[in-house]
Amino acid sequence: MARVKRGNRRLQRRKKYLRMAKGYWGAKGRLHRYAKEAVERALTFSYIGRKRKKRDFRRLWIIRINAAARLNGLNYSQFMHGLKLADVRLNRKMLADLAVNDEAAFAELANMAKEALKTHQAA
Repeated sequence: MARVKRGNRRLQRRKKYLRMAKGYWGAKGRLHRYAKEAVERALTFSYIGRKRKKRDFRRLWIIRINAAARLNGLNYSQFMHGLKLADVRLNRKMLADLAVNDEAAFAELANMAKEALKTHQAA
């Protein structure tokens, strides 16, 4: 059987993990075995974190919209339903930004939602 010559692939692979683990505390930043474990764990958490970030921001936007809608006499679900009936197509990120930075514009949207709800109930 022929001899396998890999060159310096092994060294390159180890250096890659140690570069990624730079700044880790103790053996995790110096020894290949522990660095590899720490890096793979960190990559798993970062993948999960990217998904979680989207969830967390959506929750924050909904909380902000709900608070502003309640100041205008509606709860979150009534406000969103009224906007849908009024054919206002703004995403939650923009609505939350209006709720925080432009209360007058948000109040106008809340009035539009209230009017749409009234016409829908009358029909």
